[in-house]
Amino acid sequence: MLKTLDNVPDFCLPNQDEEEICFRDIKGNWIVLYFYPKDNTPGCTTEACDFTAMVPDFRQLNATVIGVSPDSPAKHRNFITKQNLKITLLSDEKQELCNTFGVWQKKKMCGKEYMGVVRSTYIIDPSGKIAYAWSGVKVKGHAGEVKDKLLELQK
Repeated sequence: MLKTLDNVPDFCLPNQDEEEICFRDIKGNWIVLYFYPKDNTPGCTTEACDFTAMVPDFRQLNATVIGVSPDSPAKHRNFITKQNLKITLLSDEKQELCNTFGVWQKKKMCGKEYMGVVRSTYIIDPSGKIAYAWSGVKVKGHAGEVKDKLLELQK
């Protein structure tokens, strides 16, 4: 799992509009990169809506919020339209970025084991290093916690 002070390796993934987004093109600003399991599920919807509500705050801090899940660009488009989201969502259908960050892990629900995304968030500084990381995120209040940590890091 990538951790604080690690360099983020370059990656390219399609966004909700099937446009390729590469890290080298967005590096140079603060980035909030959050990984979530699945579009249009209760926790993921709350998290995406909370980040969307705080987009103006993140913009004031020169930060871009980007969500990543294994869902397809088409599912992301539907999610964005349905929830009126104002954030970019990247599609990691082969779980390559999820594996790079170490968030694709064995999970257990109702006694069954399966592979899935462990909800995690990374603040990436303009130099491309991880400035702060959360794993096993609890959704309630998380977007505000991320904003507060970003403010602290920028001081």
